[in-house]
Amino acid sequence: MTDVAQNLADVMAKIAAAARADGRSEADITLVAVSKPHGVERIVPAFEAGHRVFGENRVQEAIDKWPDLKDRYPDAHLHLIGPLQRNKARRAVELFDTIETLDRRKLATQLARVMDETGRRPDCLIQINTGEEDQKAGVLPADADAFIEACRKDLGLPVVGLMCIPPIDDEPSLHFALLREIARRHGLECLSMGMSADYETAIRFGATSVRVGTAIFGERPPYRGGA
Repeated sequence: MTDVAQNLADVMAKIAAAARADGRSEADITLVAVSKPHGVERIVPAFEAGHRVFGENRVQEAIDKWPDLKDRYPDAHLHLIGPLQRNKARRAVELFDTIETLDRRKLATQLARVMDETGRRPDCLIQINTGEEDQKAGVLPADADAFIEACRKDLGLPVVGLMCIPPIDDEPSLHFALLREIARRHGLECLSMGMSADYETAIRFGATSVRVGTAIFGERPPYRGGA
């Protein structure tokens, strides 16, 4: 699977160039290699190339793949980048190192309870629905300030930043700028924004984490399995 290693190197080179254009170093940007729903045979070449930060969209799919991979590569760091159901909160806390899709009070309360019970506290990012799309998860921008404060102060969650997915047909920079401003108001340093089509733009707008899948692993195979 040498193409995975080469694709990874190509993406890292583009990240480095975009970071320099923004007056930063590539070390300031975390590449989350989105392995959903590729199998282990596509993920291992990225590990062998030295990469350690990955993203999965579905809790059950990650459970099927990642316990063995984490045993093999104990320095792996796994992000949940897809919607999280409350009934899977415990499994998510147990497996993932970062949860990027915190988006509602009931989920926040459940995560706080599970973290207290398990003693495990993965970093949390709050997903902002910057495009106010009915079909998309995320806190509306008008509700973001109150929700961020509630998660941090009332529930004591380890909120380190924000995440967004711009509408597919919109200019993404407008959404990246909005996410950056909300984060600035709360002193949050982590901005997870930008995917395969727009991560270089996201970096110019302050992204500290980009989520890239297709450009590294190729087109997604059909998904089979539970949520």
